[in-house]
Amino acid sequence: MTITSETVMDEGHDIRYPVRRAASMAVIINPFAGHYARDLSVLVEMGATLGAELSRRAMLALGDVRADGYGKGAIVGERGALEHAAALLHPAMGTPLRASLGGGRALIPSAKKMGGMGCALDVPTGHKDAAFVRSHFDAMEVRVQDAPRHDEIVVAVVLTCGGRPLSRVGGLAAQDIQGEDGLR
Repeated sequence: MTITSETVMDEGHDIRYPVRRAASMAVIINPFAGHYARDLSVLVEMGATLGAELSRRAMLALGDVRADGYGKGAIVGERGALEHAAALLHPAMGTPLRASLGGGRALIPSAKKMGGMGCALDVPTGHKDAAFVRSHFDAMEVRVQDAPRHDEIVVAVVLTCGGRPLSRVGGLAAQDIQGEDGLR
C-alpha cells in the first residue's frame, strides 16, 4: 500500500515549493509470532529486501522530485514482539533506503509499536543528510485498515520532499548543511 500527501498551502499562505510525502507499506507474516527465537537474522534480511522495495515504491509515488527526508516504522501484531520490529528496521533496511535517495548521512528516524488491525503509527521523519535540520522534524501517520493481524507486521518507509512548509523554529537550514557527520 502506498499513500501520498502534498501540501500547497499552510496557515493561509501559498507554499512556493509544495511539500510532498509518500509512505509505502507492506504487511508480512511474522515468522516468530507466538514463540521466542534468539536469532532474528531472517527478519534483518527481510528488512533489507523491504527497504529496497518500499523505498522504490515511495520514490515512484513522489514523482519527479528530489526526496530529502526519510523515516521508517513497524507495527507488530499481538503474537509478536517489539524486537521483531527492531530486527526489520535494523540498519540493513537503511542501506537500500539511502541508496534510493542517492545517499543520506543522518540517522533514519524510526518508530515501532505493538498493535491490532487498523492501528495507526506516526512515522517520524528527518532530513537525510543532517539531523539538526529542524524544518524536517515531522511525522506521517500510516495505517493499514485490516492489519496487522496477530501474526503479522506492518512495515513502512516514508520519504519526503521538503520539511514543514512554514517552519520557523530555528536550527540548521537545509541550504547550510555541511554533510560531514550526519548531524550538521
